[in-house]
Amino acid sequence: MSTLKSNTIEPATGTNLSLGAAGDLIDVTSDTLQLNTWKDSGGNTLFTSDGSGNLSSVNSALDIGGGPNLISTHTASSSSSVEITSGIDSTYDKYMFVCVGIHPSANSEGFQFQVSTDGGASYGVLKTTTAFQAGHYESGSSYEFQYEANRDRAQSTGAQWLVQGLGNDADQSCAGILHFYAPSSTTYVKQFYSRFQNYHDSNLSQDWYIGGYINTTSAVTAIKFIMSSGNIDAGTIKMYGCR
Repeated sequence: MSTLKSNTIEPATGTNLSLGAAGDLIDVTSDTLQLNTWKDSGGNTLFTSDGSGNLSSVNSALDIGGGPNLISTHTASSSSSVEITSGIDSTYDKYMFVCVGIHPSANSEGFQFQVSTDGGASYGVLKTTTAFQAGHYESGSSYEFQYEANRDRAQSTGAQWLVQGLGNDADQSCAGILHFYAPSSTTYVKQFYSRFQNYHDSNLSQDWYIGGYINTTSAVTAIKFIMSSGNIDAGTIKMYGCR
């Protein structure tokens, strides 16, 4: 067997380089194979990387573990809202919005969300929800577990609460995940649920459970996160897709 050693191999003409002929098996024994775009033998793109590990042009027939696959990252800094107006489509059956270090500019605020069916041009789609929370004071003086009738929605266009009473002390924040199902369906209403941990302004640990549905058969194409008043002083929201 002959050995060919080279640092760079380039095609004689054009930009395509062929290794072997049709039906040949090419063995790559190197520990690392670096490519930005992967295609099958028919020339169909399987996926493309930007060189930093972020994938795009992922073929719908290629199920890389089913997810969750990171789609986008959004960082708040004294922001009136965080809007995600792209990437919510029929690619995934479920979307996860992971919220970390959400800190309000004002004290005792609610972290909320709204959705849109027109790409973010307008918000305020009808929704029906239920809300529960369990809480325990830092001092251990008391605890609670209760249905929160004033934080749910009944055929309302108002923003949906994820937590309430969020404090704005330097060490206070909330974090959690909003799960959203089949936003592109034009047959069914859109189901969702969330679980968030909140550092209440009264030094209370609150565990929030919210569930409900967006009462529309139109595709949901955008989502907006806001505070009940004031800005989102800091925080990160990552959107993931799951098949």
